[in-house]
Amino acid sequence: MAGPGDTMPAAPHRTLITICLMLATLMQALDSTIANVALPYMQGSLSASYDQITWVLTSYVVMAAIFTAPIGWLANRFGRKNLFIVCLAGFTITSMLCGIAGSLTQMVVYRSLQGAFGAALVPLSQATLLDIYPPEQRGSAMSLWGMGVMVGPILGPTLGGYLTADFNWRYVFFVNLPFGIVAILGLLFLMPKVKLAPKTSFDWIGFFALSLGLAGLQIGLDRGEELDWLSSTTIITSFILAGLGFYLFLVHMLTARAPFIPRAIFNDRNFVAGLITMFSVGMVLLASSALLAPFLEELGNYPVATAGLVLAPRGIGTMAAMMIAGRVSNRIDPRLVMLSGYLALGASLAMQESWTQNESELMMIVTIVIQGVGLGFVFVPLQVVSFFTMKAELRTQGAALLSLVRNVGSAIGISITSALLDHMTQYEHAVLTQYVTPFARPLQAGGAVTHMLNPSTPHGAALLNSMINTQAQVIAYIDDYSFLLMTVLPAAACLLLMRKPGKVAARPARAEVME
Repeated sequence: MAGPGDTMPAAPHRTLITICLMLATLMQALDSTIANVALPYMQGSLSASYDQITWVLTSYVVMAAIFTAPIGWLANRFGRKNLFIVCLAGFTITSMLCGIAGSLTQMVVYRSLQGAFGAALVPLSQATLLDIYPPEQRGSAMSLWGMGVMVGPILGPTLGGYLTADFNWRYVFFVNLPFGIVAILGLLFLMPKVKLAPKTSFDWIGFFALSLGLAGLQIGLDRGEELDWLSSTTIITSFILAGLGFYLFLVHMLTARAPFIPRAIFNDRNFVAGLITMFSVGMVLLASSALLAPFLEELGNYPVATAGLVLAPRGIGTMAAMMIAGRVSNRIDPRLVMLSGYLALGASLAMQESWTQNESELMMIVTIVIQGVGLGFVFVPLQVVSFFTMKAELRTQGAALLSLVRNVGSAIGISITSALLDHMTQYEHAVLTQYVTPFARPLQAGGAVTHMLNPSTPHGAALLNSMINTQAQVIAYIDDYSFLLMTVLPAAACLLLMRKPGKVAARPARAEVME
C-alpha cells in the first residue's frame, strides 16, 4: 500500500499541468462571488423580483455543497482524470448557458448544474497536485494552487463589476470560456491517469442524508437575514431538515459497513485538526470581505471604485504571503508559519476593532494587507500539514472534505456576521437614543448647533437619528470583528494537535499510473 508521502512517478510537463489546474481552480473560485454585483442587472433582464433573483446565488452554492461530498467515490469509480475533464467541460458549458439564459427558470437550472460540475474542480486540483509533487515541493505547489482558491473570491466582485459596467452582465459567465478550453485541452493531453480503485457500491443513504443536511443549512443561512430568521416558517423548516440530515448522516457513517466518506479519514490527527482550522479560515476569508465593502461605502462614504482600490491590497498581501509561505514551509516547521499567520490575522482583526468612520486610508490599507498576509501564511502550510500523514488513496476524499468544510465555514461566517451587524445596530441605536433627551448638555448649550440638533424639529430629529445610527453601526462592526477574532483563537490552538511533518523515506511502492 502506498505510504502517505507517496506520489505518482515524475509526471512530465508538471509545470503545464499545474497551470491548467490553477485555471480550473480560479474559474470555480471566481464564480462563487463574481455574479454578486451583477444581480440587479440580471433582475431587470430576467423580469425577476429581488427575492427570486437571489436564487441565482443560492442554487449555485447549494449544489456545489451537495456534490462536493461524493467526489472521492466518483474519482475512484470513474478515474480522477475522466471525472476532472467531464466536470471542467460541464462547468464551461453551463457557464455559457447561464450567459444566454432568457428566463429566471433557465438561469436557476443552469446555475445549479454549474455548481454541481464546479464542486469537483477544487478538490481534484488539490489531490492531483499532491500526487504529482514530492513532499519537499508540495509547499510551493500549494502556494500556487492556493492563489486561485483564496484570491478568486476576493477579486470576483471587482471583475464582475468591471465586466457588468463596461460590457454586459452576461460576460460574467462568458469570461470562463477561453480559460475552460485551455484547461480542458491541457489536462486531456498532459494529466496522467491513476489506476482505478476496485469498484464499490455507492452509499446512497449517506449521500442523501448529507445532501439534506447541507441543502437545509445553506438555504437557511442564505435566506435567513432576508426572511428575518426564526420568525419565518421557511427558515425554521430548513434548519430542522438540516439537523435531521446531519444526525442521520452521522449515525449512518458510524454504523454503515462502507460509508462514502471513509471513517479511516478521521483517524488522521493532522487532518482532523486541519478541518477545524480550515473552518476558521473559511469564516474569516469571506466574512471579513463582506464586512469591508459596506463599511467603506456606507460609513466611510467611499465611491464604489475607490472602495475597490482600498480592498485590492488584501489580495496582494495574500498572494505575496502564499509565495513566501510555499518556500519557507519546505525549510522550517510549517506549524510555525501557520502560527505567524494566526498572529498576523489576530492583529489585523484587533486593529479593525478600533476603526471608525473617519479611519484614514493608510491605516485601512495597512490593516487589510496584514490580514491578507495572515490568511496566506495559514492557508498554504495548512495544506501541507493536513495531508502529510494521509494515505494516498484517501487524498481525494480528504481534499473534497476540506473544500466542503471551507465552504460551509464561509456560509456560516457571512450569515452570523450579517445577522450580528443588523441586530447590534438596532440594539446600540436603542441604547444611544436613551441619552438624547432635553436634559443632554449639548442640547442645552444654545447656538447654531443646538438649533440644528433640536429633536422637536423634523430636520433636527432626522439629523440626530442619522448621527446615532452611524455610531450604532460603528459599534456593531466592532462587535463583528470581535466575533471573528474569537473564531481565530480556538483554531490557533489546533496547532498543538498537529504532528510536525518529517522527511519521508523513499518507498518502492508508488501510486500506479496508467500509461
